[in-house]
Amino acid sequence: MAPERDGVRERVPVGATAAGRPRTPRLDQPRPPRRRFLPEWDPEAFGRLSESVARFLGTGRFIVWMTFVIVLWVVWNVSAPKELRFDEYPFIFLTLMLSLQASYAAPLILLAQNRQDDRDRVNLEQDRKQNERSIADTEYLTREIAALRIGLGEVATRDWIRSELQDMVKELEGQQNGHKEHQGTFPVMRAEHPPGRDADDH
Repeated sequence: MAPERDGVRERVPVGATAAGRPRTPRLDQPRPPRRRFLPEWDPEAFGRLSESVARFLGTGRFIVWMTFVIVLWVVWNVSAPKELRFDEYPFIFLTLMLSLQASYAAPLILLAQNRQDDRDRVNLEQDRKQNERSIADTEYLTREIAALRIGLGEVATRDWIRSELQDMVKELEGQQNGHKEHQGTFPVMRAEHPPGRDADDH
């Protein structure tokens, strides 16, 4: 029988493989965070920092300040008292500092260029999609204009209606003139044949 603890019966795995089965993590619970020995940083913040440093390195202000520091360094280590000099004539420490600065500046500039390339790629993709939408809109408008032209070809225009009305007016005027001429000749014919007796009565 299974041992009981505080009035609750403890469940014991049954079967040959129950004892050696490893416990798998539950899928409805998040995994515990792994321990990392390396420091973590935000790639976006580091990228912004690299871009700001690269922008500063590519300005004339950096060149002026760097030239000022190097000249001051050389003048101090040449003209200062011997006990106050920290870098003698070969200026090995200055060379080391310049090499260290160059070794850090090159990766920062490359990282800034990579971020700029990524932005350019995204901008080009957006421009390509915008151009495709513009071409599709232009083709749609072209088809609509062609359909409107075809539809307007079957619609009575103002000039056509005006010409038809002018033809109808001319036709009505011609009919009225013909009717007046017919009315003008009819009384003459009645004068030739006076009323009273018919010509056959003679």
